[in-house]
Amino acid sequence: MAGGLIAIKRRIKSISSTRKITKAMNLIATSNLRKSRLNLEANKAYYKAFNDVMNKIANSCEEKSSYITGNNSDKKLYIAITSDSGLCGGFNGAVVSAANEVMSKDRDKSLLITVGQKGRSYFKRLKYDTVAEYVDIPNEPGLGEAKEIADHALRLYDNGEVGEVYIVYTEFVSTVKQNVKVQKVLPLEVEKSDSLSIAEFEPSAEVLLGRAVKLHLEQLTFNLLLNSKASEQAIRMSSMDSATKNANDLLDNLNLKYNRIRQSAITQEITEIVGGAEALK
Repeated sequence: MAGGLIAIKRRIKSISSTRKITKAMNLIATSNLRKSRLNLEANKAYYKAFNDVMNKIANSCEEKSSYITGNNSDKKLYIAITSDSGLCGGFNGAVVSAANEVMSKDRDKSLLITVGQKGRSYFKRLKYDTVAEYVDIPNEPGLGEAKEIADHALRLYDNGEVGEVYIVYTEFVSTVKQNVKVQKVLPLEVEKSDSLSIAEFEPSAEVLLGRAVKLHLEQLTFNLLLNSKASEQAIRMSSMDSATKNANDLLDNLNLKYNRIRQSAITQEITEIVGGAEALK
């Protein structure tokens, strides 16, 4: 009986310690999510305006450009954005599954760049080779991180090593909704519109496109990094909240079990004492 009580007390102590950790991580994730959402909202207007300008330039190009029509390579580059730390539910698994689903269809012609330590570990277990790995991305990523990733992808495209570039990331919709997406970033997907043809550029649209595509890719990568970070923190916040609630349920059940066993032990001791007293009469 005493051994059972000791084991339950140890479990209660262990779960209580775990609950402290999950509560603390929930608070940290909540704070990080607030910052990530502010950064994402601040970037949205600039991101949309830059996309509109790029679309106008691309629509005004009269000469063929490899950034629109593509190059001669039949290989595809995938950039998978994951987290550097865990305890964020199925965030990383969903990104890896989405990337693996498209790459496995033509694995020999698929190149991979991983962003985040978790993605790197997952893809190594799946026996994927990477052309580059980027880790330790801060919770508030800057243009420096986006520039490094985008420049590498653009260099591979310009050299004809890949003919298409995709980014696999998690789009932040709301605190309770996030969508994993595989977005094509090169060649550019131009939205055709007759109203854009009236725009005139100096220098020519072809020259501007060649200069602006690098900035466009950096800005696009930056926006998707912000989406990914906001999604990561939202999922981590939700996961830690669920873990804390589960810990509370376990503690309630264990405390009830502990009290029942203790009460039973006390009742048995009283019965034995009364029985002994009656025997001495």
